[in-house]
Amino acid sequence: MGLMTYLHAEGSSYAASAQATHQSTGVDSDPHVPLGTLIRPKKESRAHRRRRTALAITLFLAVFVFIAPSPYVVEAPGPTQDVLGSSGSQSVITVKGAPTYHSKADGKLLLTTVNAAGLSGGSGIQTLIGWADPHATVLPKEVVMPPDQSVAEYEQANHKAMTSSQDVASAQALQFLRSRGKNTAGIKIFMHVDDIGGPSAGLMYTLGAIDKLTPQDETAGQVIAGTGTMNKDGTVGEIGGIRLKMIGARRDGASWFLAPADNCKEVVGNVPQGLRDVRVSTLEEAYTALTEIGQGRGDALPHCTTVAPQ
Repeated sequence: MGLMTYLHAEGSSYAASAQATHQSTGVDSDPHVPLGTLIRPKKESRAHRRRRTALAITLFLAVFVFIAPSPYVVEAPGPTQDVLGSSGSQSVITVKGAPTYHSKADGKLLLTTVNAAGLSGGSGIQTLIGWADPHATVLPKEVVMPPDQSVAEYEQANHKAMTSSQDVASAQALQFLRSRGKNTAGIKIFMHVDDIGGPSAGLMYTLGAIDKLTPQDETAGQVIAGTGTMNKDGTVGEIGGIRLKMIGARRDGASWFLAPADNCKEVVGNVPQGLRDVRVSTLEEAYTALTEIGQGRGDALPHCTTVAPQ
């Protein structure tokens, strides 16, 4: 046996005595120490104890950080929605009192969103993952949601803002069509989308309603995304999270993105590969952009970014 060979290779009585010593004390005998001498285990060094204590504290803190509530919100690209299509079992835009013009062969107009995780109390690990994800943004919770507002109140406010933006979009679409000579008397526009809040889809709602009420195929099969509030004076307003919205748009197949002019600083340097941005300040500019893109002249439109030389 290995122990016997290591301790001593000569004399069976010595080997037997060594084996007995090992079995009774549980400690290996040392061949350089006379038999009968008690071999005591070495005491754990102070440095070793400190290392073990530090490791235990580190592990505890790591677990605590992972499971403890985080004061941060992690924003990521949310889903897109084709305003010319359906949400659930309903059309996003329904028109009554006038014929509509849209077929499956037409292109798409995508509204874009941002997902916010941690409003009701995210974890530390969720925040760490967000910091490591180049497609996410980590923000203090109070930047996203007013500190004196509950999550339920925040969601209610977002729902109200969405409803208001739909009303403005409907009114602006009809006003735009009247300015082009269309009789809009008796036309009613209804908008519906599931689980999306906030005012930033106003521009895309407006363009979708105009597209449905005009015989021209503005998009000509293109997938065009965008964002921006629709104001009562026909201007396009600034929004938040545009970097993440562009990522979501490209992920879902968009080749073009309509961006509010006031967001251009955030657009530059953040446009995903394969996506082209178009700068818009008014509904008139946004509608012109649709038709120009559909006719293959999108490169001549104003952009937040410059066109790279071919």
